[in-house]
Amino acid sequence: MAEVLVLVDHVDGAVRKPTLELLTIARRIGEPVAVHLGAGADTAASTLGEYGATRVLAADAPEFGGYLVVPKVDALEQAVEAVGPVAVLVPSSAEGKEIAARLAVRLGSGLITDAVDLEAGDDGPVATQSAFAAAFTVKSRVTNGVPVITVKPNSAAPEAASAAGAVEPLEVSFGDAAKGTKVVSRTPRESTGRPELTEAAIVVSGGRGVNGAENFHVVESLADSLGAAVGASRAAVDAGWYPHTNQVGQTGKTVSPQLYIAAGISGAIQHRAGMQTSKTIVAINKDAEAPIFDLVDYGVVGDLFQVLPQLTEEVESRKG
Repeated sequence: MAEVLVLVDHVDGAVRKPTLELLTIARRIGEPVAVHLGAGADTAASTLGEYGATRVLAADAPEFGGYLVVPKVDALEQAVEAVGPVAVLVPSSAEGKEIAARLAVRLGSGLITDAVDLEAGDDGPVATQSAFAAAFTVKSRVTNGVPVITVKPNSAAPEAASAAGAVEPLEVSFGDAAKGTKVVSRTPRESTGRPELTEAAIVVSGGRGVNGAENFHVVESLADSLGAAVGASRAAVDAGWYPHTNQVGQTGKTVSPQLYIAAGISGAIQHRAGMQTSKTIVAINKDAEAPIFDLVDYGVVGDLFQVLPQLTEEVESRKG
């Protein structure tokens, strides 16, 4: 069976959930071969093997942490030359998309971004994408070179499928461009204890209806009771009520959780573009005519300051 390269997203060998999703999707079109760049490959190997990686190509060099993007592109390019895969899968993060685009240029290949599914085809892998703010679902196929495909988080539930996961060294040489942009400092992001917005299975977002930064605690309380990430609409972010890093929408982050709860969000197309591929959507809004209600699976016409605390209380009571 043809092999599929999967770029591993990890923190010192702790494999992140989007990689497990990629391995699950990769098995639909071939045998996954994980590419682990940086420290911790031996730690990651057992997890990668558990989710279907037949091999783990590992390379560790100071360039991966000391410089931006290009060293990883160099490594992936050389992995493609060594393996001859049917496709290369990369997480659809900001860094992942840049790596994928640069790799596609290097290989002279076609690029597909933000795929939500993959299936085997007679002429190569066929990707499913949501287009025009998720108003349409399209099927896409690369017609030239080795397909390079980025896949959205939460596109598939990780499914274990035990494989060897044997670690093999990947010899990498770096070009002059690899040291073009150096990382001079790092500042750890303050942890909220909540999941990463784009990876979360549940997202609770607040909008203009929250009416102030001091009121976002009602959104946060519900999110914490559900083990969810907190999002915000552009209106809330522009007003300074919540950090830009939590913005959901066309100019913010795109999310596709199992459950999306929108509180006090009208549902402008800009916001819908960032969340309407969510599996189940619930909205709370005082305006019964709000556009968000055209999109939802469940809608509550009511005051979020009454609804959210009651919902939080109910969730907490059922936990006990």
